[in-house]
Amino acid sequence: MFLRPTSLREAVDALATPGIQILAGGTDFYPALGDRHLSAPVLDITAVRELSGIREEPSQFRIAGGTTWSELVATPLPRCFDALKAAAREVGSIQIQNRGTVAGNLCNASPAADGVPPLLALDAEVELMSRAGTRRLKLGDFITGNRKTERRPDELVSAILVPRTIEGPSVFLKLGARRYLVISIAMVAAILEADDKGRVAQARIAVGSCSAVARRLPDLEGALQGVAMTAGIGNRVEPSHLAALAPIDDIRATAAYRRDAARTLVARALEQCVAG
Repeated sequence: MFLRPTSLREAVDALATPGIQILAGGTDFYPALGDRHLSAPVLDITAVRELSGIREEPSQFRIAGGTTWSELVATPLPRCFDALKAAAREVGSIQIQNRGTVAGNLCNASPAADGVPPLLALDAEVELMSRAGTRRLKLGDFITGNRKTERRPDELVSAILVPRTIEGPSVFLKLGARRYLVISIAMVAAILEADDKGRVAQARIAVGSCSAVARRLPDLEGALQGVAMTAGIGNRVEPSHLAALAPIDDIRATAAYRRDAARTLVARALEQCVAG
């Protein structure tokens, strides 16, 4: 069975079909099949207009669930979104960016998902829709582990919601074994907001690929409050600030290397924020 609804209501109703799988960009969907044939019912949501585009609202930005990475890059947005746009340019090739969706990246829930750290730093929420209604979850509560989320089988991600709670320069940095088309060893997103005296009023820092899920660094964020936004701010990063991370040894890097790399990337991201 292959369903391709044109309205959000039709899509939500179709999710009542037992075992149905959601198809958006397909950039993770088809590779995950491997050599297996597709046997489950498929819900293709690419024709649902309500699931496309980014809308600015009084208290938030609404990124519809089917918005592609290329659409996000092309949309004029405040500086705090620069890190997310930089991450968007790292999501595979331009062909993948043209098809892959922001919501799909979150639902795939890879520890190395490029979009997660910037969205965590933006304090994003995930809007989930089903026949029963709509609910919202903080992104940090939505992704619960490696390839695990709180999305129920009868739900789809209708939007990612970014509250207008921070403004300022943002940076995304990623370390891999090569420059392009690479799964990260470590990645960092940072946003700094200045007060009227040029000091840090708010800091948001998130690290990916160094735990089963990307993590914010609240101890470091607190330590940066009131610090002058000038060169040398990266020296404020201490090993203890990264205590929330739980890196692993794998074929790409050791846990020790990942932790050290994360500290270096955080420091560089902060320096680039103040330099910008």
